[in-house]
Amino acid sequence: MISNIPLAEQLRPKNLDEVLGQEHLTGKTGPIRKMLLNNTLSSIIFWGPPGTGKTTLAEIISEKSGREFYKLSAVSSGVKDVREVIDKAKNSNLFSGKSPILFIDEIHRFNKSQQDSLLHAVEKGWIVLIGATTENPSFEVVSALLSRSQVYVLQSLTLEKLEELITITVKKYNNFHSKNFSFETTNALVKNSGGDARKLINAVELVLNQYLDQEEKTINDADVLSILQENIALYDKDGEQHYDIISAFIKSIRGSDPNAAVYWLARMLSGGEDVKFIARRLLILAAEDIGLANPTALTLANTCFQAVNVIGNPESRIILSECAVYLAVSPKSNSAYLAIDEAIAFVKKTGNLPVPLHLRNAPTKLMKEMNYGKDYAYAHSYEGNFVNIEFLPEEISGTKFYNPSDNSTENKIAAELSKKWKGKY
Repeated sequence: MISNIPLAEQLRPKNLDEVLGQEHLTGKTGPIRKMLLNNTLSSIIFWGPPGTGKTTLAEIISEKSGREFYKLSAVSSGVKDVREVIDKAKNSNLFSGKSPILFIDEIHRFNKSQQDSLLHAVEKGWIVLIGATTENPSFEVVSALLSRSQVYVLQSLTLEKLEELITITVKKYNNFHSKNFSFETTNALVKNSGGDARKLINAVELVLNQYLDQEEKTINDADVLSILQENIALYDKDGEQHYDIISAFIKSIRGSDPNAAVYWLARMLSGGEDVKFIARRLLILAAEDIGLANPTALTLANTCFQAVNVIGNPESRIILSECAVYLAVSPKSNSAYLAIDEAIAFVKKTGNLPVPLHLRNAPTKLMKEMNYGKDYAYAHSYEGNFVNIEFLPEEISGTKFYNPSDNSTENKIAAELSKKWKGKY
């Protein structure tokens, strides 16, 4: 019965024109549309937040390309399941002449051996792989598989698209149930969704179900909040709280509050968050927010990342806690982070300035005759392993990117730079 089918499933788009958002992929010049028009389907990794249409696009691609569709969840499937599907796909390919699509949801949860089991089938063309991930595939998908796939980034729905989806959902609900429901405002629904289309549709359905005993109702934000707050889970690791809580965790460490850091860590661990995701964010934070104020922080964070990959739950909680507390109480500096961003922005403005001749390598006689490497002074041949020569292009001599922060380690660095460069930087 259609009444037993969730509204989100009833509203799932059946073609690219019905997909809300993702026009950069599905529009007239979008790569997905071109791929289908030209019948040039290749393996794909869809990367984006929950509820942005990764599964929907995979199903549309399968339908419109006339290919069989196999679906596995990385949460519940192992190497055996993958091999069974590949065997079926090989046989199917023999009869249809088209490689079936194997869709793997949450492919970032597959370990290396599970991902490697896909590689041969992709190379041989037995399957077209479509993987969906909410995590950066550069970290979570093995390089060999990644190099054989196109990575397409899906974006959270805009406010305009979310409001359009609410209108579509309410109309569908009203038509089916013969009601006349409407929302006075959509702020509460939009905020609750976090840009997740599926979550938004489910929220609309949940709210409207509360008024099925009425024929007509205009629902305000207070009504919505009252209903949703009673049904919100403690921690939705695939939804908005995933992003909000990791943000609170990082900001607590950046703000040097170990107690808040441990609290948010506990919230994530209790909700089943991936420990590798947490450890990776700690590794980034160690470089971005602590940096040269305490260079040991990066070493400890890297050790933490390696350790949780080996140990897993529940013991990983101890390692993560030690790392989070250590980073929270460490002195903070973002000087290295600011330096590289400023340098990159400067390079974009100034272009490819020539490398000074004295800094160039001179492996051939001709290069030596052209003065490559001439007048270069080898620092270790001088007192204090330092010699004052120019290392930047002449046009930007004296340009400063690195500004030491005010902490004990970088105060020493600043003093040493001042002593060596005598005010140049």
